[in-house]
Amino acid sequence: MTWEEVRDATEPGAVAILPVGAVEAHGPHLPVGTDVIIAEGMARACAESLSADARQAFILPPVWYTAAPFARNFPGTVAVDADTVSALVLQIASSLKEQAIETLAVANAHLDPSHLGSLYDAAGGAPSGVRVVFLDLTRRRVAERLTDEFRTGACHAGRFEGSIVRAEAPELFREEMAAGLEPNPRSLSTAIREGQSTFEEAGGARAYFGWPGEATAEEGRATVRTLGELLAEAVRESEASA
Repeated sequence: MTWEEVRDATEPGAVAILPVGAVEAHGPHLPVGTDVIIAEGMARACAESLSADARQAFILPPVWYTAAPFARNFPGTVAVDADTVSALVLQIASSLKEQAIETLAVANAHLDPSHLGSLYDAAGGAPSGVRVVFLDLTRRRVAERLTDEFRTGACHAGRFEGSIVRAEAPELFREEMAAGLEPNPRSLSTAIREGQSTFEEAGGARAYFGWPGEATAEEGRATVRTLGELLAEAVRESEASA
């Protein structure tokens, strides 16, 4: 959109949706930008859900860089400090407020604990008159609505993420490579609870967990719809409780 199109389209109660992800290793079969591919699909589906309520939603250009210490030893991973991400999200929210957009919804599927902490800090530190809505996919009530693989915790570059890439950017999915990968059922969520801090420590020597060879575009499309609806629900809940 041009600036004049943005000016003329903005209505009271508009929501801005910010896709956020990491540039980090996602196995030998998915691109390092996988998290942003997922976040952009989630943002689009959220906008579609809000539009069904006659709510206006703008999808912002994504934030590509964030904290990614679990993948720090892999080439292609480009990370920044968590505090940098928190500050950036808050500055984006403040800039939007100046344009009468008071709700910023963060579309995110990057689950590194350091990164999640930065988004919690942003949501909790929003200045008066600004709402930063952050949906934590690791929360039980949220995870229960996602796929079986996701709930196991073995879901980095596996079937969950691979399916979304197949749906959103099929040309970037290395199908033959994925088909030849052995399942890796080690749970990242368990590894985090046990204090492990890298993919290698958690049992992911090639930076993937789960069942990558089982990824399907059909599952990916369904998952994107669910992610978008979950974020739209979080926006509605946040506004209702204000």
